[in-house]
Order: sequence, then structure tokens, then C-alpha cells
Amino acid sequence: MTMTKTSSLRQRLRAPLLAATLGALGLVLTGCVGVYKSDVVSINSSTRLDDTPRIAVISAFEPELVLLLARLQNPVKHSVNGVVFTTGTLEGKPVVLFLSGISMTNATMNTQLALNRFRVTNIVFSGIAGGVNPQLHVGDVTVPAQWGQYLEVLMARETAPGKYSAPPFITDATLPNFGMMFPRPVEVRSAARPEIVRKFWFEADAKMLEVARGIRNVDLANCNAGKCLARKPQLVIGGNGVSGQAFMDNKAYREYTYKTFQANVLDMETAAVGMVAYSNGVPYIAFRSLSDLAGGGEGENEMGTFMSIAADNSAKVMLAFLAAWK
Repeated sequence: MTMTKTSSLRQRLRAPLLAATLGALGLVLTGCVGVYKSDVVSINSSTRLDDTPRIAVISAFEPELVLLLARLQNPVKHSVNGVVFTTGTLEGKPVVLFLSGISMTNATMNTQLALNRFRVTNIVFSGIAGGVNPQLHVGDVTVPAQWGQYLEVLMARETAPGKYSAPPFITDATLPNFGMMFPRPVEVRSAARPEIVRKFWFEADAKMLEVARGIRNVDLANCNAGKCLARKPQLVIGGNGVSGQAFMDNKAYREYTYKTFQANVLDMETAAVGMVAYSNGVPYIAFRSLSDLAGGGEGENEMGTFMSIAADNSAKVMLAFLAAWK
């Protein structure tokens, strides 16, 4: 076989392979090698779905978003990776509403997805939580000034029966342990500070918190569908919140969490959202209403009974915040 025929054969063999490869990448040949046309937008693309600057309004699961979707004006739905993003206006503000999904990984993944696909100026979370501060009650709405990950821990070795030892360079010496569990900060980078820092608390935006402090006269419900609370709920601005990958319903760990972190509430998403917000340089704040006392109540967990009251109370305060936000 001559050199010319060999070269021609190689070209004929390569052409289908190249076309198949380009097709898998979402690219189509348009007449000559080296000129491509985008045919498919990857699900992992950061292509914007909407160019309007919007506030991202997030809830973890559907019952928390019911009231907000009912109030949304001019809704338009988008779907990415199975997540439904609904744009529109709330209290006259352009927003994009979506569910983060329950727990830390879902919250991290889908908050970042929203930041990639929309022009998000601020992040607001609205939902339910477990109460940690013994002074708070079911139905109360909290707006913590900072959030940390209480289950970011080192599982220490047992050096003697009931005695545990953790390397001091891995943990935070200012935070006491719960048995073998020693709290520790997370390592994180941000757009403003690319070097790795170790950080436990992720602060809510100071300006957003100031606006929240000015909220007045929100009628927080204490009854829903014939189920009533013993007292009128209150709004609490400031303090700490913590998040972790567990549904917490344990009295001893609740008491430890309050003593160690001085937390008002705990949930399964907000600190993850706060970390994403910090990494991207986007201001955030979270509104959380107590649906249960995280193991502190008498009898069985109260979440199933008071979830609707708590979800709506959180949404009402969040709507009052949006109305006041400039």
C-alpha cells in the first residue's frame, strides 16, 4: 500500500470517530474540521437562564415554599438537573424561588447551581428548624446573625474508658467535645480571599440583618387546621444558628448544642448555604421558625403537629423583610 493510500485510509477512519466524539460533546461539524456549532447545553454549564438581578429565595422542602409560591407574581419555571427554579416577583422584588432539598449536600449543590444559572444578588432562606435555646418556643421565628456546622467534628480516639483525646491542631480548642465528637472549623476559599482559611461561623449580611431588625407587626400564627400553640409566637433577631446532617431529637445533645454554640436553633441546610454564599461573595440571611424543640419537648417530636404553623410564620417574616428591603 502506498503512503498516499495509507494517509487517505487513516483520514476515512478518523472522520467517523471525530464526528462521534464531537457529538458526545454536544458539538456538530459544519463543513470542515475546526468549525463547530454548539448543539447541546451541558447540564453542568454555567449558562444563565435569566439575566435579571434577583434575590434567591430558598426553602428546603415543599411545605415551606407553599405560601411563597402562592404570593409569587408573574411566575416562570425553569428546570435544571431536576431542580425547578421559579422566577417572578415577591413584594415587588425580582426573585428566583427553589427548593434546596433536605440536608447539607443538597443545600450546597443546589445553591451553587442557582448562583451559576441566575444573577443572584442576595440569598434568603425561609423554613422550619429545631429549637435549641430553652427560652424559645414552637412557632417562634429566629433570624440568627451567624451559622456554623455543629456536626463538622473529629471522632477522637478513646484513651481510657470514657476519656477521649483529639489532636489540638484539628479541632477548635474553644469548643468543648461531646464524648468522642470534637467540633472543628471547615476549610474554605472565597472569591475575595482565594487562600484557604479555617472558619466555623458564617455571618449573615450585616445590612440584611439590620433591615430584619426593623421588622414590626408581623402577625405570627399560633393556630392552623385546629392545632394551636399555648402561646403567641415571637420574632427573635440575632444570636447563633447551627446546621448538620442529622434530624436532631435528643435532649442531651440539644443541651450540649446550646451550651457549646449558644445556638437558638438548628437545622440541616442553612450553614451550608452560608458557606456557599461566603465562597461566592453573595450576601445571605436566614429565617427559621421552630417546628419542634429538637428533643426538648415532652412526649413525641412536635414537628408533624406544628410544621405548617412554623413554615408559614417563617414565610410571613421573610415576606416582611422583602417588603422592607431596598
